[in-house]
Amino acid sequence: MSPSSCRFWRHLVLLWLAGNALRLTILAVPPVLTSIHHDLHLNEKLVGALTGLPVLLLGAGAVFGSLLVARLGARRALAAGLVVVAVSGALRGVGPAVGILFAMTFLMGIGVAVSQPALPSLVRSWFPGQTGLATAVFSNGFLVGEVVAAALTVALILPLVGGHWEPALATWSIPVGATAVALMLLTRHEPRDPEAPRVLWWPDWKSGLTWRLGLILGCASAAYFGSNAFIPDYLKATHHAQVIPAALTSLNLSQLPTSIIAAVIPGRVIAQRWPLAAAGAITAIATLGFAMGGSWVVAWAGLLGFATATVFVLSVALPPLLAGADDVHRLTAAVFTITYSCPLLGALIGGATWDATGIPVSAFAPVAAAGLLLIGLVYRLDLSHAQSPTGF
Repeated sequence: MSPSSCRFWRHLVLLWLAGNALRLTILAVPPVLTSIHHDLHLNEKLVGALTGLPVLLLGAGAVFGSLLVARLGARRALAAGLVVVAVSGALRGVGPAVGILFAMTFLMGIGVAVSQPALPSLVRSWFPGQTGLATAVFSNGFLVGEVVAAALTVALILPLVGGHWEPALATWSIPVGATAVALMLLTRHEPRDPEAPRVLWWPDWKSGLTWRLGLILGCASAAYFGSNAFIPDYLKATHHAQVIPAALTSLNLSQLPTSIIAAVIPGRVIAQRWPLAAAGAITAIATLGFAMGGSWVVAWAGLLGFATATVFVLSVALPPLLAGADDVHRLTAAVFTITYSCPLLGALIGGATWDATGIPVSAFAPVAAAGLLLIGLVYRLDLSHAQSPTGF
C-alpha cells in the first residue's frame, strides 16, 4: 500500500473515531436518566435541562471553535476539544451531586462545541476531492457513538461498575481520550504559508443561507434530542419501562443507514432538497405514533431516528460544498450555533408541557412541530451554488 493510500485510510479512521468520541459522553446519559432522576430528585424541567444543556453549549461554543481553528488549525483545535470532553466527562462520575453533574456537563458541552467546527475543515483539507465520502464517514462516527452509548450503557457498562451511574458515565471518557492521543500521534501539523492572508473566524451572520441551514438542522436536533430526553420517562410513566432500552436503541440504531447511503450515492442525496423535506414529514408522522404507547414506541422511534439522521448527515455535508477552504469553519460554526440553540428550548417546552398538563405524551409536541417547520424551511432552500459531492 502506497504512503498516500495509507494516509488516506488513516485520516478516514481518525475522522470516524473523532465523530464517535464527540457523541459517546452525551448519549450515555439517557439510558441512566431514570436513576439520575431518582437519586438527585430532579423534576421534569431539570431532566430536560440535563439532556439539553450540552446540546445548547454545542451552539454557544461553536464560534469559539471557529476561533480555535483559525488560530491553531483544525487538527490542534479538534485534539484540544477532545481532551476537554474526556476530562470533564470523567469528572461527572464524582458524586452524586447536582452541582458537580451540571458543572461537568457544562464543560463537556464546551469541549464538544469547540471540536465540531474542526471536522468539516479537516474534510476540506484532507479530502478535497472526496468531501461526500469523508463527511459520511465522520457522520457515521457520530451515529455509531450514539448507538453504542445507548445500547451498551445498561447492557454492559453498568454491570461492570456495580450498577452505579456515576462510574458508568466516567467510563465513556476512556475512548475519547484515546482518540485525542491517536490524532496527535498519527497526524502532523501543517503550518500555513506566512504570506497567506489571515484566516477569519467570525461567522457571517447576515447570510440568509446560514440561518436557513442552521434552523433546518436545528429542527432535526430538537426532534432527536427531545425524543432521547423524554422517551425513558414517558415509557416509565405509561408502565412500559421494560421497553426503554429497546426504544433508545431503535432511535439511534436506525440512523446508521443514512450515512452509508450518503457515502455510496452522494450525488443523489447530498445538496438536494427533497430528502430533507421528506425527513421533516416523517418526523411529524413518527411523533404522532408515540401516542400509541408501549412496544409501538420502539418502531416509531426507529422511523424518527432515520429521519433526523437524514437531515443531520445531509446538512453537515453542505459547508465544505458551499464555502471556501478558509471559510468552512466559519459557516459550520454559525450553523451549529443556530442549530444547537433549538434542542434545549424544545426540551424545556416539552417538560413544561408535561408538568402543566399531566399528559406524558404531550412532552413530544415540540418534536412534531419541528418536523413541520423543517418542511417549510426546505421549501425555499437555494443549493444551486453547491459543488458536486463525491464518494468513493
